[in-house]
Amino acid sequence: MLYRRELSSMNKDKIVKAILQQGVLPLYYHPDEEITIEILQALYKSGIRVIEYTNRGKQALKNLRSLAKERYTQFPDLVLGLGTVTDSKTASKAIQNGADFIVSPGYTKELSKLSNDENILWIPGCMTPTELVQVQDDGLHLVKIFPANALGSGFIKSAKEVFPDLLFMPTGGVNSENMESWFKAGASAVGMGSSLISKSIIEERNWKQLNTDAIALVNKIATIR
Repeated sequence: MLYRRELSSMNKDKIVKAILQQGVLPLYYHPDEEITIEILQALYKSGIRVIEYTNRGKQALKNLRSLAKERYTQFPDLVLGLGTVTDSKTASKAIQNGADFIVSPGYTKELSKLSNDENILWIPGCMTPTELVQVQDDGLHLVKIFPANALGSGFIKSAKEVFPDLLFMPTGGVNSENMESWFKAGASAVGMGSSLISKSIIEERNWKQLNTDAIALVNKIATIR
């Protein structure tokens, strides 16, 4: 059985709107299926409804499929994406295994075409004006600025002047302490991995702390914006 939802119920504009409203896109990977689900349970309990599961290990697609399956019983309004997608083969498998959207660390014409053909949201990673021009020409809107810690918030501030219609989501090195500078520079949302879902939280399986931290993060973003 495949776990892809009907296109009519999960269109691209709705997903973008949900990410922007949430303000943060949590992203993580863990090889253990049980822990993968437990992390999602803690995030979902905190009010998070859009997450990116990253393609960072051999179990990624299998665990994505498990999350998609659990969505029907535990997480009915979850929007589930697969990140670190760099080729069309992986993207196709992600879609087949339940991904509502895909995220990449870079930009390729191949993935742009596939996302258009499959009518699925693709969030490309960009770090140069040349890539932003390509994204804009393709009619895409939400862009992952990566690696954000190498570029700095000034990149977004300058890029917004030239690309006012693009929506920027810095990812990589963004944390609770520095994210205000990103939003003030013009970010529409931020991607956050280990600074939210830390190694210590996972090792201790301290899901109560993760739940508390996620709630505090969303509240802080609301205050900043």
